[in-house]
Amino acid sequence: MYLDHHEYCILYDRISSVCSEKSMRNALQVEGLNKRYTRAGPWVIQNFSCHVPYGSICGIIGPNGAGKTTLYSLISGFLRPNSGSINILGEGSFDPWKLRGKMGVLPQDAEIDGRHTCFDFLQYMAVLQGMSSQQAKRATNQALGAVNLLERAQDKVFNLSHGMRRRVATASALLGKPQLVLLDEPMAGLDPVQASSLRDVLLQFRGKGTLLVSSHNLSELERICDWLIIIENGQLVQQGTVKDIMKGETQVQWTISDHSVDICALISAKLPNHIFSYDKKQRILKQEAPSHNTLDSSSLVIGKILSDNNIAIQACHRGMTLESSVLEKL
Repeated sequence: MYLDHHEYCILYDRISSVCSEKSMRNALQVEGLNKRYTRAGPWVIQNFSCHVPYGSICGIIGPNGAGKTTLYSLISGFLRPNSGSINILGEGSFDPWKLRGKMGVLPQDAEIDGRHTCFDFLQYMAVLQGMSSQQAKRATNQALGAVNLLERAQDKVFNLSHGMRRRVATASALLGKPQLVLLDEPMAGLDPVQASSLRDVLLQFRGKGTLLVSSHNLSELERICDWLIIIENGQLVQQGTVKDIMKGETQVQWTISDHSVDICALISAKLPNHIFSYDKKQRILKQEAPSHNTLDSSSLVIGKILSDNNIAIQACHRGMTLESSVLEKL
């Protein structure tokens, strides 16, 4: 089939419009990414594709050696892929000039020159992002306040504890109003109070920008994230909303008292479209519903059957924990 110039222009505009619309819905779009460190070495990232919606807090989950840090390095421009594409904020692959001031990055083992004060270091980083002197001072004070270190602004970095240094490094990634921030293990080395404080800071970012957070602390990710990407052996295992991955819309776990009846058979007779299993050791009845619309009505049926058989409901949890869900997939 041959197209004249006018038809070709119309087709090109339509394709460009679709691609632009797709990229505008996502802060990050990765397609068919491949990376290995030597020509004959193993693939660290293999045919990896994912996307991160604008305004979300996205958790990157995977075991040690899964490729999380390599993926971060590819997105941040520290490494080049062997093949594939990365579209950041609709600007294409990493370009320091196009993304200046729009993107913040906290590498896993980020070290700060200890000779600088916290304020001087952050102000310098802000100027590198293109801010004026006054803008840099204002952004530095805001960043230090966000990580609760304003009172240590004039302290040399080498006088700070490991946890405080980590908070300064995190502040550097949050300077100004970046549209996309990559944080690799931001909670590492923080005590419970500091971790809680940083969690509040990250939650305030939701809707104002997009966060990618890599962490082995799944309970923290469960609290703050609304989008998840699971990676293993450099390949995508699953991506989606936290509710979908944790089956929060279709699964319920009931902790019930000891009993002698076949509870799964009794309930299945009344709810044939649902799937039930019972862990006798943990006394957990698992319910898998065909859709979220049936959970509320089915809970009344289950409650009545349990009551009629003198079985007490000791706890009820909707969905799986993130840890259980991830372990099920890896």
